[in-house]
Amino acid sequence: MPKIVDHAARRQELAAAVGRVIARAGVAEVSIRSVAAESGWSSGALRHYFATRGELLAFACEQVIDQVTERITARPRQADPRADIRSILLETMPVDEPRRAEATIAFSFLALGLGDPELARVHKLQFTRMYELCLNLSSGDETGARRLHALVDGLSVHVLAGHLTPAEMTAGLDDYLAELTF
Repeated sequence: MPKIVDHAARRQELAAAVGRVIARAGVAEVSIRSVAAESGWSSGALRHYFATRGELLAFACEQVIDQVTERITARPRQADPRADIRSILLETMPVDEPRRAEATIAFSFLALGLGDPELARVHKLQFTRMYELCLNLSSGDETGARRLHALVDGLSVHVLAGHLTPAEMTAGLDDYLAELTF
C-alpha cells in the first residue's frame, strides 16, 4: 500500500525549520540546503515543496502571520480595554524567544522585499494585517492606527536590534497606552 503523505503538515514542518534556522543563525543563513539539514530532509525532497529560497521564506512568513492571527483570535477578551489592547499587541511583539523569531522573520521581509516581488508581496501582507489590527484597536481612527502601528513596529525593531530589552519595550507600550482615553 502506498504511503499517504500529509503535504500540508510537511510544508509546516519546513516552515518551522526555517524559523529555527533564523532564530539560530539569522535570515541570511536560510537556504534550501540549511533548511534541509535542519529538517532532516534532503535538498531534493525539500525542492519538491519549494523550488526557491524565496518561496520557502515567503511560506514561512505567511505561517508566522497565520500563527499570530490564530493566537490573537483564540485569546480571551479582557474587560479593561487598555489591558485587552496591550495583550493583543504583545502577541505581535518580541517579548520572548518564539515571538522574537516571528518578529525577526516578519521584519526580514522589509529588506528582502526590496529586490524580490514575491517577498515584497508577503511583506505587504504582513504590514497590511498589522495596520488593520491597529485600525481595529483604534476604533477606526486612521491617525491613531498609524501611530500605534509605528509605535509597535519601532519598539519591536529596537528589541531586535538590541537597543531595548523586552521589558523596556513593554514599558514603552504601557506608557503609550496609559495616555489613551477609553
